[in-house]
Amino acid sequence: MNSYFYKIVFEPDKFEDGGGAWHVSCPALKGCHSWGRSYEEALSNIREAIDLYVQDLLEAGEAIPVKDV
Repeated sequence: MNSYFYKIVFEPDKFEDGGGAWHVSCPALKGCHSWGRSYEEALSNIREAIDLYVQDLLEAGEAIPVKDV
């Protein structure tokens, strides 16, 4: 199994009730975004989102981006 390394971007976010959160995205994988109430939760969620994104590309027979944006 291959390993892929991608840059991820964290941005602070807020809920309507004023609570804090993090929005996180992977620019190399168009549309791959997630969030979490804590930095650690957001990191865990984006790792899962990236894994699912790559699995979908493999199942569809599409190329996996290997260069980060």
